Amino acid sequence: MAYERFSYVYDRLMEDMPYDEWLRFAKGCWDKFGHPRTVVDLGCGTGSIAVPLAQEGYEVIGIDLSEDMLAVAQSKADEARLHRPLPPGGSVTFLQQDLRDWELGRQADSVVSFCDCFNYLLEEEDITKAIRQAYAGLKPGGVFIFDVHTAEQLLDYAASQPFFLNEDDIAYIWTCGYDESRSEIEHALTIFVQEEEHHRGDDTPSEWFNRVEEMHTQRAYPLPWLETQLREAGFREVVCYGDFLFKQATEDTRRAFFAAVK
Repeated sequence: MAYERFSYVYDRLMEDMPYDEWLRFAKGCWDKFGHPRTVVDLGCGTGSIAVPLAQEGYEVIGIDLSEDMLAVAQSKADEARLHRPLPPGGSVTFLQQDLRDWELGRQADSVVSFCDCFNYLLEEEDITKAIRQAYAGLKPGGVFIFDVHTAEQLLDYAASQPFFLNEDDIAYIWTCGYDESRSEIEHALTIFVQEEEHHRGDDTPSEWFNRVEEMHTQRAYPLPWLETQLREAGFREVVCYGDFLFKQATEDTRRAFFAAVK
């Protein structure tokens, strides 16, 4: 599928995600720990966090492993510039790198990673590498902010599945399988997305749908263990909030946020 259609599918399926809340939360953390000039967005996807930050005057470096995602992000950034030029100091650059092993050649003021990117790291050593790399990529005093789904959220997904969407131009069937021993969930999605209009041999219009199979696996890690990894990496101050609120995470938290100061 061409990345333009991939963009359409991804952003349609993610259009209800709380991007404004992630941006609000990041800025709330910066109010507490210091405002950055340069921000690294790990697992930036199609740029839905990186581009708005650039439009607010931040120098943003978006990092993702997916070439398709980055192509979409660059297209969105270019389109955004056409509608509204970036303010002084605002910029966005996209790099294809692994969040466990990325390098800018300089340190940033803040590193963020939202939309549960760290849950896609399926082994403890992957988490440790990613945290240590974030520490290395920060200036002293810089803050690392990221969120994770908790095991309770993954259990909710498993208990509530299957999920369905049925609209005129897109539909999906989403099922989940949960491995309690690893706090790991496998999401299987079958997506049907409407193609541009095709014609039969007699030029009679007909509708065609592309079928896309997606498999995503996520693992939840105990919050105290994540805090330990942050402290062992060298972060001097670590706080853990719950569900977009600046209140300490609890056993009922579904999405936990860490803010760690170098």
